[in-house]
Amino acid sequence: MQLKTKYILFVSFLIIVLQVLVYFLAGGNKLIFILSEVFSVISIAFAWHLYRQLIQPLKLLMQGIETIKDKDFNVKFMPTGNKEMDRLIAVYNRMMDELRKERTKQEQQHFFLEKLIQISPTGIIILDFDDNIQQINQKAAHILGIDSQDFSTIPLSEVTEVLYEQIKNLRSGEATIVKLKGVNTYKMQKTHFVDRGVSRHFVMMEELTAEMMGAEKKVYEKVIRMMAHEVNNTIGPVNSIMQSTLINGRLWDGHDFTTLRNALQIAIDRNQNLNLFMRNFADLVKLPAPNRQLFDLHQLIESVLILMGNKAEESGVEFKRSLAEGPFFVSADVQQMEHALINIIKNAIEAIDQKGLVTVITRPSEKGLVIADTGKGISIEQAANLFTPFFSTKKDGTGIGLTLVREIFLNHGFEFSLRTISEQRTEFSILLN
Repeated sequence: MQLKTKYILFVSFLIIVLQVLVYFLAGGNKLIFILSEVFSVISIAFAWHLYRQLIQPLKLLMQGIETIKDKDFNVKFMPTGNKEMDRLIAVYNRMMDELRKERTKQEQQHFFLEKLIQISPTGIIILDFDDNIQQINQKAAHILGIDSQDFSTIPLSEVTEVLYEQIKNLRSGEATIVKLKGVNTYKMQKTHFVDRGVSRHFVMMEELTAEMMGAEKKVYEKVIRMMAHEVNNTIGPVNSIMQSTLINGRLWDGHDFTTLRNALQIAIDRNQNLNLFMRNFADLVKLPAPNRQLFDLHQLIESVLILMGNKAEESGVEFKRSLAEGPFFVSADVQQMEHALINIIKNAIEAIDQKGLVTVITRPSEKGLVIADTGKGISIEQAANLFTPFFSTKKDGTGIGLTLVREIFLNHGFEFSLRTISEQRTEFSILLN
């Protein structure tokens, strides 16, 4: 039962009791009865006035509570002229002003934080209570290759298998270096914040590709120069001495030193191979700036496939062409692009154990070139070291090929990646923009 109902019933009961008492006590005296009636009417009027004074603050208080529930902090009450009531209204109005200011401040801070996260050059991934991705900024979406506009909460493992285990095993406050798509290097740091009393994590990814490659290049250039200098200074004189020995007939006259002469010739050939090996390494250091010119990439692809045809046939590999109709003109250094394509297709052939397929795909509208193979694919551990100097997945590999490809594409400003898409599907993708 509401308070106002209780009040009305109580006042009504008092008046009825009063009327009954007057009726019995007046003894039929009409004047006393009339006076009692007048007194009852005055009592009812006074009770109603008192009721309004008592109930009105409660009504206003209930209205204020409803506006707070609705989070509408713009509703304010006008003074009524009643001292107690006006004090209550003044307190309520000040409270609403403070709440409105606080909400405006929080909204501005929230908007600023959202804007800062979205335009940040650092990739930011915000996880929910179950460590699923709840929010992601544009940089992180670009890194992971997803669309941040159409994004909804999904498990991190469904977005990137490469990062999932690393983020999962990374403790709050720790950082690590990761490689994505074989060439891009990022510093990944995991930390946390408290949301509604529960700890939530977020991950920041800062690109270090340029810095890492710059430092890496300085190191391997110095190493290669030192190696080339020592090898050339040693091989030249040694080969000269052995060649002079072989052509000096007086040393061999009258003696059968066929085995020794063959051994010397083999040593000379091995030295020449070592010299060629070092020259290939030196090409990384001496790679000139690209001499750009406009040419048809389709013609270059055809010539490279013809050149690599014998090697593919020996390995039981077939070439499949999925080239767009008409020419595909690009601006690049023809010789360097030919060198890069030869290395990519050679690696694709060698990645296939026995029989398989190498597919070359062009998309002129996107300026895209894809070379796919049906090989065994690239493991997560191998992907972290791709395009690193001196690293190779082949038993006798030197790591020169992919490193040279990397330098050529970086000098051209082309985006590229090498990754296994699915079982028996590894793609080397290049954006020739």
